[in-house]
Amino acid sequence: MMPHTIGFQYRGPELFCEDVPVSVIAQEVGTPCYLYSYAGLEAPFRAYDQALAGLPHLICFSAKANANLAVLRTFVNLGGGVDVVSYGELYRARQAGAEPRKIVYAGVGKTDWEIAQALNEDILLFNAESPQELRRIDEVAGRVGRRARVALRVNPDVDPRTHPYIATGMKQSKFGIDIRRALEEYHLAAQLPHLEVIGVDCHIGSQLTELDPFLEAFGKVRELIKLVRDEGITIEYLDVGGGLGIRYLDEAPPRPEEYGEAVRGLVEGLGCTLILEPGRSLVGSAGVLLTRVLYTKETEAKSFVIVDAAMNDLLRPTLYGAHHEIVPVRKGRRETKVVSVVGPVCESGDFNARPRAAEVMVREERFAVVRSRETYEDLVRGEALPSFLQ
Repeated sequence: MMPHTIGFQYRGPELFCEDVPVSVIAQEVGTPCYLYSYAGLEAPFRAYDQALAGLPHLICFSAKANANLAVLRTFVNLGGGVDVVSYGELYRARQAGAEPRKIVYAGVGKTDWEIAQALNEDILLFNAESPQELRRIDEVAGRVGRRARVALRVNPDVDPRTHPYIATGMKQSKFGIDIRRALEEYHLAAQLPHLEVIGVDCHIGSQLTELDPFLEAFGKVRELIKLVRDEGITIEYLDVGGGLGIRYLDEAPPRPEEYGEAVRGLVEGLGCTLILEPGRSLVGSAGVLLTRVLYTKETEAKSFVIVDAAMNDLLRPTLYGAHHEIVPVRKGRRETKVVSVVGPVCESGDFNARPRAAEVMVREERFAVVRSRETYEDLVRGEALPSFLQ
């Protein structure tokens, strides 16, 4: 098996995705391209599902992790829902066949138009992030003649022990309502005429590699649910978000089975339907970026390998200093040396006119392009030269 992936393995010197040689895909589709294993998507979803067997639950894949229609449809076909943070993601989820009552709408910046569209789709619920948002959803629901089902996203002020840019559950974060003020905001929500309060939501961050932050946060939320119910407010859903990490180098994150069992121990007996919103842990180990070497270059200071994938194709190393394993499509008996693998974009932060890469999914011995490579015409579609520049 190739390190840190599911569905990819070497057979002799040749790298395969399931039963297809990766070199065949490189030849037929071209590079760079993103390559996904169906088996690599299915396995972690089923692991979460089985870990929560017997407990009412809904696994809503976090579309921000990968919004490709084929990826979304894979999880929809497995019985999952979708967690979205924009109407664009909601539109994609519906195009992929997601049931509206299995869609959860999160995010701090919902516009009036997006709220109205989601209400007209009759989604399961909104995760509301602030008192202003609660009032706005109520106003929009009144205008379109509907009642909006809402959960309040609470911020438990728990350190998730992850990169600060993807920590979302500490008091300095833009996300959620301070858990110490949450009861007050539940009172507000319960009084607004076009809202139906049905849940509580808590998401503390991404790429978490320990269970303790989850347990600390969910323990606080459990206590909040009791207080809210004592006030006569119904809580039907407990949304515990996502955030479970994957292995990039030497991390040892809990497996979905371990996470599921830990969550089960905290929510059993609450009488809630549990909503999970995993993203990275469902897709991060199921795909690779396939790229081709263009040149090698030697300087006095460094050796470079220049490939045809750029930072716009793989942003995490530039954005987070993240590690991604690099392996050959064909192993060979060659001398090894330390090199810097670089792409063609001029500098960090550069915005460039490069067509977006193709996307391919493999299932057993079959593969299909699930997103065509962008063309140069696509790069300027929707643009126009004004008359004063003619």
